Amino acid sequence: MTFQDFNFEHELEDGLESMGFNQPTPIQEQAIPIILDNKDLIACAQTGTGKTAAFVLPILNKLLFEPEHDTNTLIVVPTRELALQIDQAIQGFAYFTHATSLAIYGGNAGQSFDAEKKALTNGANIIIATPGRLLSHLNLGYVNFKTIKHFILDEADKMLDMGFLEDIVKISTYLPAQRQTLMFSATMPSKIRFLAQQLLKEPEQISIAVSKPAENVLQAAYVVYDKQKNLLIKEILSVENPVSTIIFSSTKQKVKELTTELKQAGLKVNSVHSDLEQREREDILLSFRSKKITHTCCYRCTLRGIDIEDIGMVINYDVPGDAEDYIHRIGRTARAASSGVAITFINEHDMPRFGRIEKLIGSEVRKLLIPIHLGEGPVYNPDAKPKRNFSKGRNKKRTFKKV
Repeated sequence: MTFQDFNFEHELEDGLESMGFNQPTPIQEQAIPIILDNKDLIACAQTGTGKTAAFVLPILNKLLFEPEHDTNTLIVVPTRELALQIDQAIQGFAYFTHATSLAIYGGNAGQSFDAEKKALTNGANIIIATPGRLLSHLNLGYVNFKTIKHFILDEADKMLDMGFLEDIVKISTYLPAQRQTLMFSATMPSKIRFLAQQLLKEPEQISIAVSKPAENVLQAAYVVYDKQKNLLIKEILSVENPVSTIIFSSTKQKVKELTTELKQAGLKVNSVHSDLEQREREDILLSFRSKKITHTCCYRCTLRGIDIEDIGMVINYDVPGDAEDYIHRIGRTARAASSGVAITFINEHDMPRFGRIEKLIGSEVRKLLIPIHLGEGPVYNPDAKPKRNFSKGRNKKRTFKKV
């Protein structure tokens, strides 16, 4: 199948041709006809499968038949980086059309807020927004979404993880009841299905390889104590020809400490987390894309949904809390038929959690030997019960004051 089989208007086909798009991915092949047919859709597919083009292309094709200045589509996303990325993708696909778009997100100066207000009142065809920033505009009363025909939630599971459920529901109350609603997600927990029941009407459903890693990802793990992690990671990264690497950690503090230690070891590394200003985060991502820095440490899924090519390795500094998050994280590498490596550090407390991951993916991940000079690690036992962490204060002798 090729993109010509969708019978897009020639303006959109010209944009696809100029960008070198020939064959649709499976999610695009299945989703585009449904969206063109004006049906609601809930789609689940792992990262790197082309979800953005799956909803952007049919929307742009419909816009060719709509008034030029009406706000037609609202896309809500969890992060500023993803808003900017989708906006850039729209600009590329829509180059030969009249469609206009604007990304709205927090962390900008007052001038940006004024520009966003102007676009919301005068009408950009497609608005891509983070929930908090959009609600700031909606609460001021000047936004008119009466012409909205398409409401799209991208990375819906991530937005719910970040606590945006009430914000999303509130945003939906500002939209016309008669609209097409599309929900895209990398995972499909029960809370996503609950949200879908509230917002979508008789939706079509697509699910593509939700619980299986890409075949060309070489998965491996080290069973280690926490004190061995930084030493081991420096050995892994200190090679003559380093590949681009993303390191995921469970806390911002670990990200900051690890980044400092890796820099002191002479590695080209930086970190991305929510404490940084928007401009700082954009500069780091640009440096990573351009290979000025080789490795990026990030807090949980800060880079989720961001398209960065040629990532050769993903390292889970901690075992992800959710089994499907593991699949999503390692999907950052081996994109577009390339190969990649995914390494996970498993400490003695995370063994049962990693055991659940192995059950989900249906195979055992190879456990590598720790270099001898780093000492022995714990013995892997996924069936072990997690150790309870009693605070020291609970064992202290109590004293009472006389009253």
